[in-house]
Amino acid sequence: MYENLFKSPLHRVFVYGTLKRGEPNHGLIKDAANGYAKFLGVGRTTVSYPLVIATKYNIPFLLKKSDVGNLVLGEIYDVDSKMLKKLDELEEHPTFYERTEEEVLLIPESMFKSGKTFEEAGELTKTWIYFLPRYRSSLLDSPMYASYSNNGNHGLKYCENAEDSSNLNDVL
Repeated sequence: MYENLFKSPLHRVFVYGTLKRGEPNHGLIKDAANGYAKFLGVGRTTVSYPLVIATKYNIPFLLKKSDVGNLVLGEIYDVDSKMLKKLDELEEHPTFYERTEEEVLLIPESMFKSGKTFEEAGELTKTWIYFLPRYRSSLLDSPMYASYSNNGNHGLKYCENAEDSSNLNDVL
């Protein structure tokens, strides 16, 4: 395993929606057949972005519009190139979502749970984030969240499946 990391460098990824632990698509990250992934801790963007839930599938989207919305909470993983390719496929990068590198604050989960703030215990790290770069401006009128959970009190259950998935026409 160790020698494979030299052939396939690790990529740091920030996930904020259905890929987080306990969410509908987390199985993709957990499945070793898709590649290597290691949970590093809780992350928070250093810039506010609109995190909205939209389309008939109730998909969480992080809109590529800085200084609008909230500082967004998520999880940070180190993944190998094989896993990154799987994530790119799920997110339809670069035709639907666009993966861009941003600075995010990372805090170990134990410190986060003990009540430490990102300002106290967080460290800056560069991560890949999947953004929706092109969207209808009316999405900016949607409720904006700081954190996503499929079981959140918004009542909007994620329901996308492979046979009937969203496309650009749903958001443009």
